[in-house]
Amino acid sequence: MKLSLVLALSLLASPALADWQQTLQAARGQTVYWNAWGGDARTNAFIAWVGDQTEARYGVRVEQAKLSDTAEAVTRVISEKAAGQDEGGSVDLIWLNGPNFLAMKDQGLLHGPFVADLPNARYLDLAPGSAASVDFTVPVDGMESPWRLARFVFTYDSARVAEPPRSMAAFVDWAAANPGRVTHPDPSNFMGATFLKQALIELTPDASVLQDPATEATFDAATAPLWDWYDALRPNLWRGGETYPANESVQQQLLNDGEVDIAMSFDPASAAAAIADGLLPDSARVFVPEGGSIGNISFVAIPYNAANAEGAEVVANFLLDPATQAHMQNIEVLGSFSVLDPARLDEAAKAAFAALPSAPALPTLADLGPTLLEPHASWMTRLTEEWTRRYVK
Repeated sequence: MKLSLVLALSLLASPALADWQQTLQAARGQTVYWNAWGGDARTNAFIAWVGDQTEARYGVRVEQAKLSDTAEAVTRVISEKAAGQDEGGSVDLIWLNGPNFLAMKDQGLLHGPFVADLPNARYLDLAPGSAASVDFTVPVDGMESPWRLARFVFTYDSARVAEPPRSMAAFVDWAAANPGRVTHPDPSNFMGATFLKQALIELTPDASVLQDPATEATFDAATAPLWDWYDALRPNLWRGGETYPANESVQQQLLNDGEVDIAMSFDPASAAAAIADGLLPDSARVFVPEGGSIGNISFVAIPYNAANAEGAEVVANFLLDPATQAHMQNIEVLGSFSVLDPARLDEAAKAAFAALPSAPALPTLADLGPTLLEPHASWMTRLTEEWTRRYVK
């Protein structure tokens, strides 16, 4: 018997592969309802492409339930559990992060662990403490699967701004010299909350406390410099800090309209993509604070009562295929950086990434500098509550 045939038969005999074949068979014909933020046209188009691919390859359709807030899907699962609907749920897959993941994990609302069962998980670094194994400091424990890398970045118009602020502390002096030319999304939106977290990490006396759940004592001590900073910044914000754009898309429009000079995003490719789509001038560029910026991985999770859990696992696995990740990282498609460990890729996959096109407004990983860890999810919740108490009249 030829060696290749022996190898093939041995692979088919492996329990893990046999289990995955059963998953593929059960998934065929299923429609996966992927609940995902619907505010970005390129992301929506990528999800549609994923559905086309999984249907053609595996007979698994994908329907995107476009959310304005991930909490909408979480609330739906909570309601179904309260009603005793422990199977046949309406949500199959959720783009999940941070507080929403913590809430679902704590309440037993997640299917799994399933990540280790995905064949393409072999391309991930899942060592304890790695970026793919924690979500806002909370261990993932195989309950959600990575799919795209996010980094907090600022966008500015280089035709109007010669030198943007290079630290969060420097925003105060920059805004004073350029009153009304900078703002941030309302902190009720995750982008506005991230702006506050980025400043908190830089300004707090001991950033290590942010990796633990916030308490009354640690929160007050850690955030005192933040509120002093913000009190100095706010009077020179756009419209005197009396109103804020609802989200990053609105702020990007303000930048394009020339009302402000700086915007922000959790996608390093967003400026290059917006230029290509005619939504920002060619002079738009990206910068990050000199000490680095907050980064995290976007995950997908499967609710405990998902009607099509097998199909959802097939989609999660397809998202981790090196060819899928390279397609996603293409600036002409989505431009989101890959979550895969380069050391685990073969030469063909490495070559595919190396051949991807670039753009003047697209930073490299080296340009982005150090990745700062997300604080524990409880910090974001308390930050937004305290900001509202202090500044919303």
